[in-house]
Amino acid sequence: MSVSETAMAFFDACETGKGWSVCKDHCKDGATFSCQADVLADIASLEDYTGWMAGLLTPIPDGHYELKSFSTDHERSIVTATAVFKGTQTGEGGPIPATGNKIAADYGYVMAFDGDKISHVTKIWNDVQSLKQLGWA
Repeated sequence: MSVSETAMAFFDACETGKGWSVCKDHCKDGATFSCQADVLADIASLEDYTGWMAGLLTPIPDGHYELKSFSTDHERSIVTATAVFKGTQTGEGGPIPATGNKIAADYGYVMAFDGDKISHVTKIWNDVQSLKQLGWA
């Protein structure tokens, strides 16, 4: 499997809430995560992030992504993906009871590879806008 195929398989598994049990097959042991968003400030491992994403689909059960771009920089062993996360908060489990509010959040992943496995993911996302859309902020 190429790094592009591995990155796409990871991205899809993560964004559809498959969790670490599926995502780990595409990642190095100890793979790290970073994001300059307050809601994710305490998450430093890719394992914890994939769990957080799986949990997000409880209050937003119809959550899904629309892929906007996907590219591979072979020289730097980096794969990037940009997408829009969409859904409606109809499920329980958010910080407040279900609002019925919709979300359409732009975001990006920068996936760094060590060999044929992901070693680090940086997520680029404005959490404040997303929380406002959902009525959580």
